[in-house]
Amino acid sequence: MAAIAESHPESLFQAPDMAEQVRMVEAILFASVEPLSLREIGERLPQGSDAAEAILLLRDSYAGRGVEVRKLGDRWAFRTAADLGFLMQKQRVETRKLSRAAIETLAIVAYHQPVTRAEIEEIRGVSVSRGTIDLLMELDWIRIGRRRMTPGRPVTFTSTPAFLDHFGLESARDLPGIRELRDAGLLDNRPLPGATPEADDPDHEADADWGMENDADDQETLFE
Repeated sequence: MAAIAESHPESLFQAPDMAEQVRMVEAILFASVEPLSLREIGERLPQGSDAAEAILLLRDSYAGRGVEVRKLGDRWAFRTAADLGFLMQKQRVETRKLSRAAIETLAIVAYHQPVTRAEIEEIRGVSVSRGTIDLLMELDWIRIGRRRMTPGRPVTFTSTPAFLDHFGLESARDLPGIRELRDAGLLDNRPLPGATPEADDPDHEADADWGMENDADDQETLFE
């Protein structure tokens, strides 16, 4: 009997068929409070399972339904279909508007990541208060990245999966362009911090006040 068991050891650890793996991934994502990476999903599946294939099959099976399997950075989660978001309006949460300083800092990190604090200040043209950085980190929209291999080895800042999730983006490459933001009414005609007005719109005159607030601006409350 021992010889038979040794000749077929893999039979004791056979992974379930793919249909069952898809069901398992569905259960894992449904029960998770936060998006999960493939590694985290794979750690919960039986030995020999293929989390990557199972998640893609699960995404395909939910395509076009009210709830979709969506990739957020390198993580996966169930999310309401974008075209049905209006159904959730009765359960919306009241939030306070971010200050100008926080919005500019977040935009710089999103579009220039990885970026150091000194680079943020250079682009904005004004110093960045520690409170602004702390607020964005508490919201889990930015995080500390790798240190730069330069004198002093300053830390860098990057956006987070939570930032992508909040704005419905798969990756930072999906961030809208300046013209798209203006067409959607989310940005006025002033250039983004660090942008050259002439480069974005040759007919647009530079606004001398953009990004040139004095230090007192960052000393104000972080929320307006």
